[in-house]
Amino acid sequence: MPKVNQKDIIQVKITGIQKYGAFASLSDDDYKGLIHISEISYGYVKDVHDFVSVGDNIYAEVIQVDDHDKKIKLSIKDIDYKKSGVKLKRMSETKSGFQPLEDHLEGWINQKIKDITNEF
Repeated sequence: MPKVNQKDIIQVKITGIQKYGAFASLSDDDYKGLIHISEISYGYVKDVHDFVSVGDNIYAEVIQVDDHDKKIKLSIKDIDYKKSGVKLKRMSETKSGFQPLEDHLEGWINQKIKDITNEF
């Protein structure tokens, strides 16, 4: 098996699931890995089973390698983990951030209050 390096995108098989993440192994069973729940999605993950199942063959990005113990930490949140392993582009935050919401919020609230009071 070629050496596994940080940032490599590799194919792994899900071998177990716990509430804190999913266990995976490389096809040759040389390295064992963990996809921690925080590395599954940028959003809230209520149940790891919503993303992967035992026996799934998926792609994962290597975020840390321990060659001595043959353990790897993996992530699937930035890649198309089910189909191709291709890196996904994340939408960058706009420079204005939440400012447009703040600018319009008072007007939206006032309009909604008018709408509600006009119904009665």
